[in-house]
Amino acid sequence: MAVSLQNGPLQNVRVLDLSTVVAGPLSTTHLADQGAEVIKIEPLNGDINRRSRLKVSSNGEFSALFISTNRGKRSLAIDLKTPEGQDILRKLAANADVLVQNFRPGAMARLGLDEPTLRKLNPRLIYVSITGVGEKGPYSRKRIYDPMIQGLSGLADIQTDQQTKRPRMIRTIVADKTTAIFTTQAITAALYAREKTGEGQHVRISLLSAMLAFLWPEGMMPHTVVALDNNGISTNSGPDLIFEAADGYLTVGTISDSEWQGFCKALERPDLVSDERFSTSERRFKNSHERIDLMASLLKGHTVAQLLERLDACDVPCAPVLRRHQIVDNEQVKAMDMIVTLDQPTVGEVRQPRPAATFDRTPTAGARPAPLIGDGTDDILATHLGLDASAIADLKARNVVRGR
Repeated sequence: MAVSLQNGPLQNVRVLDLSTVVAGPLSTTHLADQGAEVIKIEPLNGDINRRSRLKVSSNGEFSALFISTNRGKRSLAIDLKTPEGQDILRKLAANADVLVQNFRPGAMARLGLDEPTLRKLNPRLIYVSITGVGEKGPYSRKRIYDPMIQGLSGLADIQTDQQTKRPRMIRTIVADKTTAIFTTQAITAALYAREKTGEGQHVRISLLSAMLAFLWPEGMMPHTVVALDNNGISTNSGPDLIFEAADGYLTVGTISDSEWQGFCKALERPDLVSDERFSTSERRFKNSHERIDLMASLLKGHTVAQLLERLDACDVPCAPVLRRHQIVDNEQVKAMDMIVTLDQPTVGEVRQPRPAATFDRTPTAGARPAPLIGDGTDDILATHLGLDASAIADLKARNVVRGR
């Protein structure tokens, strides 16, 4: 039986997702959230990400990370190293809108599934290649993961510990997730261009290029103007903006003059408004260590709730710093219904974030679970390729595909 697809702005867009790990799969998850039909092409034993980190299913097919980066898709389990598997993929690509892959450079050509080959079959295909650092250069053949990109992009330098001067990593795979967002936007831009020209195109993106674009606006301020390039200036010279209260932590922003004045009023220190060290935004930035140390001393003796009430009354940007277990019950998160639950086969009830964007004219039907290995194999081969039950059974018997 055919699976009914979501409504949404990308309804009737068919995506073949050959990618693995996070950047590619999360990008196509965003497309699925917006109504696209996403067919996850994975090996017979499943995407390696099913077995990474925190396993959560009784049958071993799901990790928590896999669920969150593959919800809303159907799985076609296929051996792309076989001629028959490659032929199936080429036939699917002939009628697809988008193909996403993140194999190392040259791998798709060896399989006969590279962009020029598939372009001949489908001039309207948007072929997306995701790499770690690009397709040429001394690092292009390296195995690349998120920490390598944090190191290469300058992010670890931005996070340098102020006392030890040791670069530090962000403790989340920020490069992968940032690349996923850039990739999703690029795909929708290419779809829009195709509506104008009738032609698809090859979209290339790397984790390194995405992170440089993401970090550049303020992270590379000292190196933006060539004539003013100054290797001695650091954009991370100030302490972080997490302040300890009597019963927890909060963050407070005092960028504008009105915000600084509001902070001084809320903490009953009007004398600080005229303090020469902090009288303008430029001086507050220049004296950030002194300012933030002073703010910390003033905030520490009050509870988070007391501080938020005072600061809100003076229109000062502020928020509690939540522990992860507090997020699902946070009043703002609950008010906006940002976390939803769904039933994940072999796992049970799971939480997922609601898609960040909503559409009033083309709403989506809601989140769907991540697929079991090969849960869509039979239907996809029958519906999209016209194969009958005996042909599908023969492919299964010869380990070309795996179904349920």
